[in-house]
Amino acid sequence: MTENTTLDILKNAILLEKRGKAFYRTAAAQSTNADVKDFFETMAAEEVQHVKILSEQFKAFKETGRFKAPDTSETGTISHNVLTPEVKSRIAAADFEAAAISAAMLMEERAIALYANRGKEAQDPEEQKLYQWLADWEKEHLEFLAAIDAELKERIWNDSGFWPF
Repeated sequence: MTENTTLDILKNAILLEKRGKAFYRTAAAQSTNADVKDFFETMAAEEVQHVKILSEQFKAFKETGRFKAPDTSETGTISHNVLTPEVKSRIAAADFEAAAISAAMLMEERAIALYANRGKEAQDPEEQKLYQWLADWEKEHLEFLAAIDAELKERIWNDSGFWPF
């Protein structure tokens, strides 16, 4: 892959992460519940970490033509402790937050596809590791969001009497 193509991919990845950060910060600002606000702020903070990591790689590649080994010990801060049943119920009770979860899932799916595809195409082993690690991190985000979304759907179906039994 040419240098310009690699740099373009990194620029697009940085832009994607910055958009994610802006989205999560907007969702946090719109949230009326402190726990839900904290959840979206945590997601925004993780996107900031991704921007930092990708920016460092951009700089390294531009200066040396090579990726540097990513520090894969750094991982996300989202945990099951953040997504307590109480937080999930507060998200379910708020239409905006529920819509934000759905939109966030699409963003995370896009990031996963970008990173997974680039990881498969990359020739540089460090680049492969970087993109696989980022794809895995974004998958973690998607899993949490999907769990919330599934719970929201079930509540809506139960509240609306959609179940045949």
